This record gives sequence, structure tokens and C-alpha cells, in this order.
Amino acid sequence: MTDDIITACTMDCPDACSMLVTRHPDGSVRLQGNPDHPFTSGFICKKIRHHLRRLQSPDRITRPLLRRGARWRPIAWDDALDLCAEKIQAARAEPASILHIMSDGAKGVLKQTTKLFFARLGATRTRGSLCDAAGFIASVHDFGSRKNNTIEDLHNAARIVNWGKDFSRSSIHMSAIIKNARKCGTTVLTISPGGDGNAPFSDAFVRIRPGTDRFLAAAVVKRFIEHGLIPEEITARTHNFARFCKALAEFPEDRLMARCDVAREDIDAVFQCYAPETPTATIIGAGLQRYGRGGENVRFINALTLLSGNMGRAGGGSCFHLHSLGNFNLDWTRDPDGKPRRAFAMPAVGREILGADPPVRMLWVNGVNIVNQGPDCREIARAFASVPFKVVVDAFMNDTADRADLILPAALMLEQEDVIGSFLHDYIQHAPAVFTPPGEARSDYRIISELGKRLSPPILLPAPEACFEQALDSPWIDGNWATLKARGTLRAQKPDIAYADMVFDHADGRARLPVDLHDEPDPPPEFPLRFLTLVRREAIHSQILPEDQETPPRVWISPDCPALTSIDSEKPVDVVSPLGRLRVSLHLLSGLHPGAVVYRRGDWMKCGGGANQLVAAELTDIGGGAAFYHQYVRIENGR
Repeated sequence: MTDDIITACTMDCPDACSMLVTRHPDGSVRLQGNPDHPFTSGFICKKIRHHLRRLQSPDRITRPLLRRGARWRPIAWDDALDLCAEKIQAARAEPASILHIMSDGAKGVLKQTTKLFFARLGATRTRGSLCDAAGFIASVHDFGSRKNNTIEDLHNAARIVNWGKDFSRSSIHMSAIIKNARKCGTTVLTISPGGDGNAPFSDAFVRIRPGTDRFLAAAVVKRFIEHGLIPEEITARTHNFARFCKALAEFPEDRLMARCDVAREDIDAVFQCYAPETPTATIIGAGLQRYGRGGENVRFINALTLLSGNMGRAGGGSCFHLHSLGNFNLDWTRDPDGKPRRAFAMPAVGREILGADPPVRMLWVNGVNIVNQGPDCREIARAFASVPFKVVVDAFMNDTADRADLILPAALMLEQEDVIGSFLHDYIQHAPAVFTPPGEARSDYRIISELGKRLSPPILLPAPEACFEQALDSPWIDGNWATLKARGTLRAQKPDIAYADMVFDHADGRARLPVDLHDEPDPPPEFPLRFLTLVRREAIHSQILPEDQETPPRVWISPDCPALTSIDSEKPVDVVSPLGRLRVSLHLLSGLHPGAVVYRRGDWMKCGGGANQLVAAELTDIGGGAAFYHQYVRIENGR
């Protein structure tokens, strides 16, 4: 008989869609958005639909594999876990020699048990992130916390200013809200380096030099100050307005314009969006905080939103990523003994491993293809080679699994139960398993809980139901595990308007403004182009099947790019940085800033791609994020 199962997407995507999975008697499967879910509203993106191909791929790893020289041989689960226990036990007297690397390749409450396991060991962990740390912490600096108006509140905006989010490639539901808002009369201004898919979502567009958003925001704020448009009741809600003004005074408008490469009429256009008394909502894309001054970019946009009177009101606000687990109680994931732990910067993990004292003797990697996704991935590969024993939990032989000593086959989304939140909306969802994992693949929870029992003394993890129950014991959640399991979804009890009446979460209730505006150095003459490794439309991060890898990878430059004059289109083309070169296929993209090169990230080094081979391991100014887009490159004919 045909059966329908309601579950949820656990990919690293803000929408966290509710899905209706229909299994037919002939074995075919239909996957669609849950029409009864108040946010998903019956539609999902192609990334989810492509996921069925990943589940059924003949390239999946379905048995534990142990490296023997240059070859892999299957190994029984008991033997694999015994070997892991033996290695951990040998290092337990010096737990810092064990490094746990984990990210959000799959999200969920139960995934946090792996963090709990290594916390109880006292193993080295990572800090910062490869995604949104600078923007998140920038907002904490400004407002004392990271909160948004509800995403549905965008319908109350008279205008929306989109700072760099590509609505055609990320968050299909936010894109739908933008389209509906425009139909109802909301105007949308997009600010970006161009070359994206935002034209169908925008009424106006300002093209900006990559990484210089803070200068445009500062220029608009100066207009407010010069016209006396910031009332005292707003400045009274800030802690350091005078110091902020002093920082702005050092930059005349012409200098700000030159830095972000905009015309005066562009500043006028942004000013006109924020100046009226009717509300303007601000959306901040993750890309603009992936520069050396990425946190500062966000802070000046937040300052503009605040000083224009658009914080703490319906139809306004500054929208950036939330914490996807922010509505849950995570106290249970912490080591009850509070052991001190060494922490490595995630964006510089290769350098950290190579310089570690005590040295790293064992690695455990899950939820991230770190050798591919981390900057300076060649250095990460060298660092992996220096570690005597490396365990990778994954489903495919990607750039990270390829460098393991032991691969443990992972169950994927739809093959394991979990509870998820979102970094866009406040719905919490039960994600039951729909399919049995293929072969001997297992969930992260099952792997780590069975490993813990083999140690002496053992590390015993709570049962899944206990994890869910504890996570839902939150002041924001009206319900428990039984309630969620019965209903499938609950909405966290958060205010619709963040920071209502401009009362912020610092102890004094006032916001903080940035007090430094750092200049932007000119590009080095030998590497004049910003390297923008942007998201794909059809895949999340490096979750790309081998047959979908494109060789050579494509890059795009503007038809007005100065480098184009020295390129012979009949000869091979390379992207070159101080770290090396990568053979590419060169294409032109109208509307892109002439100082940028666009690369759609995620393809594998072993398949001829891997943009992060060319990207230095630099940190953002705050938050410990990866400054991916700070990298400069050049385009030239290959050798």
C-alpha cells in the first residue's frame, strides 16, 4: 500500500522544510513540501529533491572501511569500534591529543550527542565557524543577542533592503515571501557585487565593490546625521553614539564612495529607502561577513537600521541567521565536570594541527567535508597526513574521507530520526526516519553511543528520547517530546518583533554602535580580483555526487573585467592565488563587478575542483569566522 510520512529536512539550510514523503508499492518515492505546514506551505527546493539520488547512489559507502597502505578493506563494525576504543583509550591520559571536528552537514538535536561524547573525554574541539560566525557575533556586540522579527513580518515592510542575499539560490521560502511582498506593494532594493539571480526579486539595484558594504552603510548614516534626522529618542537607546560619529567624521562622503565604488545617486537611492517614516526591513546575506572586516560590514548595516528608526518595530528589523538550536535547551550537551579543553580555530584547523603541542594523535570528523570546505585545504590535507589515526564518518569518498584511516558509513537525512529547529523561523519539527540506511550504514548517535560503551570507564550517552525531552525543556517551547511527536511541529513562543520599543539585551538595555571604521586596502597589483566562492542552486556545500562534478570547474568574470584583455580564449585558463593555481572554464557574466571572480563552491579536489585550494586560512575580525572572500586572485592563461 502507498503510505505517506511527514518528516523534515535536516540539511544546512535556513528553511528546515516540512516534507511529505510518499512511498509507493513499486518502490518509487515522491518527495514534496508538506501542504499543511504553516511555513513550508507545500513546496520545497530542488536540493531536497536531489537528495533522493544521494540516498540511492551506487557510490555510497555502506560498510566500515580500513586503510591498508593505498587500499581500503572492509572491516566488521565490532572490529572498527574496538579499534576506535583502543586508540581513544591509549590517548585518554592526554585527551587534548584527540581532536573532534564537526559542523552542520546535517542538523538536529541528536547530532549534539557527538559533541557531548568528546566534551566528556576532554578532547580538543574547534571554535568559530566556516559559515556565519562574524555576522552572528556582530549582532551580539550590537544588540546583546541575535534575534529577528518573525520572517512573516517582512509583509509589513514598506521597503526591503537586501544586502547581498541571493534569493535565487538560497531560502526558497524567503524568496517566496519577497515575491509576495512585492505583489502587495513593497519595494525591494538589492545591494551586491552583482552577477546573482536577484533581478526577479528586486525593484532597484546598487552594485558595490565586494567586501565594502560598511562604507556604503556609513555614507547613508552620515546623510542622516547631516540632515538632523536621528531623533534624541533613538540616540538615547545607544551607548556610544558620540564615538560612533567621531569614527564617521574621518571619512568624507567622496572617500566612502570611492571605497565601495558607488556613485552619489547610489547613496541617494539607499538613503531614500531608509529615510521615510514607514518601516524598512533589512536583510543581511552571509556573504558580506566572509571578509577580513566582515563583522564590521554587518555592524555598520545594523547601525544604519537602528539609527534610521527601523529596529524594534513591525516591518523593520535587521534579519540575519539565527541559531538553529537557539530555541532548545542545550544544557545537557555540556560536560558535567566542566573539563578544560583546548580549542582550535575552525577556519585555520590545518595550521592549528600542524602547530599543536601536544600533537594531535587522533582525529574524529563528522558532519563536515573539512578538507574540501575549509580554507587552504592543501594545508588541511598536509595536517591530516601528520595525524597517526583519523576516523571520518561519511557516506561518500569525498576529499576528507579519502584521507582517513577508518571510514564509518553514515546514515543520511530521511534515514535517521531527529528533532530540528531553523535559523530562519521559529518552528521546531520532528524528523522521523523514512528509510532504512543501506547496507551497514549507521547514525552518528548509534556509532558514538556504542563506542562509548567500549571505553573504560565507559561514556554512556542518554537515550534518544531523553535527549529530545531535555532539549524541549525550554522556556520558549510549550510542549514536550510526546506533544511534538504527536503534532509533528511546534512553534517556539518568541515575540513577533525583536527588541520591541528598542529595548536591547545588553545589561543597560541600550545598543552598541561600532567605534572604528577600518579602511580597505587596495588589491595587491599581482592579484587584483576578489575570489567569490558562492553558493550553488542545486547542492548544499560539497554534497555533490561524483557524476555531477564538472571538470574543469566554471568561473565567471564581468565583460568589463580588465583581465579579459590579456586572456587568449583559445588557450587553457587558470585562477591563480599566492597558494597555487586551478584550471577553470572561463565565462562572462553581465552585471558582475569588474573586480570579482565568481566560483560556485563545493566541487571536490579529487575531481578537479576545490576552490579552497586557493583561499588562505584567514579569520574574520570578530567571531572567528572564515574570511573566504578576502582572497584576491588573478586570471591568466595556463602554463
